[in-house]
Amino acid sequence: MGFDDVTAIAAPVGPQRVAFDRRELSLILGVYGRFVAAGLWRDYAIDSLKDTAIFSIFRRTAEHPIYRVEKCPRNALKQGAYSVVAMDGQILKRGRDLAQVLRVFDRKLIRAIEG
Repeated sequence: MGFDDVTAIAAPVGPQRVAFDRRELSLILGVYGRFVAAGLWRDYAIDSLKDTAIFSIFRRTAEHPIYRVEKCPRNALKQGAYSVVAMDGQILKRGRDLAQVLRVFDRKLIRAIEG
């Protein structure tokens, strides 16, 4: 058994998963940080699945997510790869530009601070 055979065995090929890249996470965490500073959000979770990456936002740790930011590349040519989904499954915003999609939270933050 040669060196090439060992490296082929040591590097198993697994299914590809969708994930947020550094730029996308930076945009999402920027919005998340503003809501944490306002005392509205407390926790988050990131899931990398076979066909979707999900950033779930929680009001409290033990609850269901109040919002999900999803990246689904298979929808990129249709409605856009990014979407913000509410707790009840309603899609609040969908598009090709993550920064534009995340602007749906701007109105919610202003209302929360004023109200």
